Amino acid sequence: IIADIYKARWEIELFFKTIKQNLKIKHFFGTTPNAVLTQVWIAMITYLLLSYLKFKNKSTLSIQGLARAIQVNLFERKPINSLFSKNLDKPRDRSNDLQVCLFNF
Repeated sequence: IIADIYKARWEIELFFKTIKQNLKIKHFFGTTPNAVLTQVWIAMITYLLLSYLKFKNKSTLSIQGLARAIQVNLFERKPINSLFSKNLDKPRDRSNDLQVCLFNF
């Protein structure tokens, strides 16, 4: 019986280790079982969607790199396939953007 309890405990430890490494949940926003399960499910769905996008587009970016690229470009109007390239650090051409000068010296 003690060996079974230890085995179950070890599986729980491995589960939380996997969650910490892959799902990047820093803290739980609620303490109720429903709140924790909802947050874990959302993180798992997000991870699976990113994995699918990476597989579908044969990307060389890591899952974390892909998540970062989506996070940085969330409000940009560009195709999602353009996020899979390696040149993510190239700044956008802003020469045609309108600028407002707030200070006249």
